[in-house]
Amino acid sequence: MSKALGIVNFSGNHIWVKGMEEYRPIGAFSFLGRYRVIDFPISNMSNSGIDRIQVYIRRKPRSLVEHLGTGRHYNINSKRGRLHILFSESKGDNDLYNTDIAAFSANLECIERSHQPYVVIAPSYMVYSADFSTLLANHIESEADITLLYHSVDNAKDTFLNCNTLNLNRQKGVLSLEQNRGNAKNRNIFMDTYIMKKDLFTDLIKKAKTLSSMYTLADIVNNACEDLDVRGISHRGYFASITDLKSFYNANIELIDFKRASNLFDDEWPVYTRTNDSCPTQYFETADVKSSVVSNGCLIEGTIENSVIGRGCVIKKGAVVKNSVVLPGAMIGEDITIDYQVVDKHAKIIHAKEIIADPENPGYIRREDTL
Repeated sequence: MSKALGIVNFSGNHIWVKGMEEYRPIGAFSFLGRYRVIDFPISNMSNSGIDRIQVYIRRKPRSLVEHLGTGRHYNINSKRGRLHILFSESKGDNDLYNTDIAAFSANLECIERSHQPYVVIAPSYMVYSADFSTLLANHIESEADITLLYHSVDNAKDTFLNCNTLNLNRQKGVLSLEQNRGNAKNRNIFMDTYIMKKDLFTDLIKKAKTLSSMYTLADIVNNACEDLDVRGISHRGYFASITDLKSFYNANIELIDFKRASNLFDDEWPVYTRTNDSCPTQYFETADVKSSVVSNGCLIEGTIENSVIGRGCVIKKGAVVKNSVVLPGAMIGEDITIDYQVVDKHAKIIHAKEIIADPENPGYIRREDTL
């Protein structure tokens, strides 16, 4: 699908995953033991035939840049394709001005220089599967100015609270975008995914800059709903938006269920990621593992139940890990019990005998901490 330039956007000021985002952007978060969150939008683009992809990074770039590398592991066309990492270059001291519009504006020449007539913009903090080639074909056929992807939910009072929603008319025309404030159960959650002509995209960037230094792409598209033909397309399948620690925890834990995971993973639609040449996980005689996802390179002597264990983790004899997400390189010591926890990379729990949190408010153990 050489007609479209792919753009992977960063999360805005309204999103902050306490603890974890202090070390890296959401796109670099380890996900389901094997992947990073950003693998999903890039794989969607690669599988859709998009071979020119720009990835925008707002802050803390190191881990994401290391993971992305040249982008060749995403099966991007080796001759024409390219994954281009771009940075927000806002020099303001106030982070409110460090918006996606500011990043696009600073790199406007790179966007205008691309030969593709359309852009497909997807977020780096949402997990879903979508065929962008079909969405682009529908967009062109409809003759709409902008097409937005949304997912209808019936639990918007309790979840997706930091996401935008779409107000639609009966013809799926977008009347406006507004933040989900939890005042209605059924909402159309905007998936921060846009399809439009590249020329219109650059015009919106320039217009937003003249209107407000704090404007985001969602803000200027919301303004444009009055004058342009903006339409919504419904998404089907698995969808998760990682906007806080609880949503990150839930997205990992719920994909342990095979039926739910089959709505995201498809042999014909692979999710690409950077390979890791670690050895297989070793399960010792004392190990007892149930309903869990365990990655390569681990040493398992203890009990694991309903948990996601990242690469290279050590679960010592007598340890009990339940309902938890353990990121790569962490260690749970002997006879220690953790329940409803997110354990960040390389943390060591060797002294505290029991760490248990409320299921509605999972705990967080910081990166490289020793407890």
